[in-house]
Amino acid sequence: MKFDINTITRENVKSLKPYSSARDEFEDFDTADMIFLDANENPFQTGVNRYPDPQQLSVKAILAKNNKVKANQILLGNGSDEVLDLLFRAFCEPKTDNIISLPPTYGMYSVLADINAVENREVLLSTDFQPQVDQILDAVDDSTKIIFLCSPNNPTGNSFSDESVVKLLQNFKGLVVIDEAYIDFSKKESWLTEIDEYPNLIITQTLSKAYGLAGIRLGICYASEAVISVLNKIKPPYNVNELTQQRAINRLNDPERIQNEIASIIEQREELIKVLLEVDFVEKVYPTEANFVLVKVDDANKRYNQLIKKGIVIRNRTNQPLCENCLRLTIGIPEENAVLIKELKLLK
Repeated sequence: MKFDINTITRENVKSLKPYSSARDEFEDFDTADMIFLDANENPFQTGVNRYPDPQQLSVKAILAKNNKVKANQILLGNGSDEVLDLLFRAFCEPKTDNIISLPPTYGMYSVLADINAVENREVLLSTDFQPQVDQILDAVDDSTKIIFLCSPNNPTGNSFSDESVVKLLQNFKGLVVIDEAYIDFSKKESWLTEIDEYPNLIITQTLSKAYGLAGIRLGICYASEAVISVLNKIKPPYNVNELTQQRAINRLNDPERIQNEIASIIEQREELIKVLLEVDFVEKVYPTEANFVLVKVDDANKRYNQLIKKGIVIRNRTNQPLCENCLRLTIGIPEENAVLIKELKLLK
């Protein structure tokens, strides 16, 4: 099915003249020796007295090289939530358009739909937590702008089948957003390799999980140049601060440490799964390709409260569709996991 960016972009966004910041006007110049008297900044040097690069070119250059994409196929945001919100504001007309999400899944898709006055059509995953593609396509109408897929999925931990994703990309004329917040913990390849193949494909990633930078709030959007161009029109001019950019650059330039941490988390995950399979009140351990494990227990509320009293905070997902009596356990450092394992064995 042919994808047309002009058909799905909001009319007011198409006609919008974006804000041009003082630094945007000089992005093609060598600014090292320039005197800046243009942005009403405090001239005294503090390290952060100047506005940050509005296009985050240094960060994008590293991401582009690492992921074999072009820098103009990347948009950075104040966390992935800003990236997702920009997608709503660029492509979804309030009180007219709709999106599709697949519960149980990341809760912000629904929250952002409500904030932006966009209908959220929920199509439950199957009992093995896979997209029900035919039901999704049946829910689509002329006002459906985005389908959100979280793969590996939160809170279930599993990845979606390639066949399901391809069928949606080929049969939906809107945007298919694949949220890959947990992709670094999976054996599956990122869908980044398919960006040039599918113009309606958007991939979001984050530095909050595998990269250990949740506190700096940096989300990443990969898409076609056409989609990124639309998003750049509406993003705030300085949406990623200088401190965030510098911390991101430093971390991205230390790939060996990142890979060692990922390997440790995966090893710890597998050790925890072995123990969970032997715990009497654990009824099922779901397959996972993330940095957490979803387990079904006899009484989620009871077990959650018991662990809280022991000073261990986990996530109770029992109120989510298909997740009755389910708990989500994030993988910690070995010492934290050892405490969790000890307490699980003692619970009665």
